[in-house]
Amino acid sequence: MRIFQIQIALRGFKPKIWRRILIPENLLLSDFHKIIQTTMGWTNSHLHHFIKDKTYYSPRMEDDDFWDDSCNVDYKKMRIADILKAEKEKVIYEYDFGDSWEHDILLEKILPYDSKLVYPLCLKGKMNCPPEDCGGIWGYANMLEILKNPKHKEYKELKEWLGVEFYPEFFDIDEVNKLLREKNFGCEGFY
Repeated sequence: MRIFQIQIALRGFKPKIWRRILIPENLLLSDFHKIIQTTMGWTNSHLHHFIKDKTYYSPRMEDDDFWDDSCNVDYKKMRIADILKAEKEKVIYEYDFGDSWEHDILLEKILPYDSKLVYPLCLKGKMNCPPEDCGGIWGYANMLEILKNPKHKEYKELKEWLGVEFYPEFFDIDEVNKLLREKNFGCEGFY
């Protein structure tokens, strides 16, 4: 079995919000989705899909009026190696079709299995994940501007909506790796 070194990077925001992980090549796409959710810091509260070559890979939902067999594939039995086969290959992962959080998924390296490591493993990352439902990249950028100015007319309302202190540069790799050892790779939620 080979190990894929993957970089996950949220599109459209600077400074770059990213993670580097190690996963087995035979990992199911449904499990890869859970690992992305945990490593990035999302709450698995919205739909998602992977996009490659104008094909959308996602779980097929019952009564899905938008499903089109010509461009949608049910990824139920698919593995990461089915869509990423060579180093430097990319796929897009989109989460929350309303906010449209797009991530570049890059297969950086293909490595030999190391029995001393426990997979999946987060090796590195930078920046905190944006809060759910904040309005996509533009809403997130606006939120950060408001948080810099306690005199802004929306500051108090935004702080109440967040409910907790938000630190945009915070990333706790130890917490992520702890969660990855839990059931469903620490991923809760609905999808």
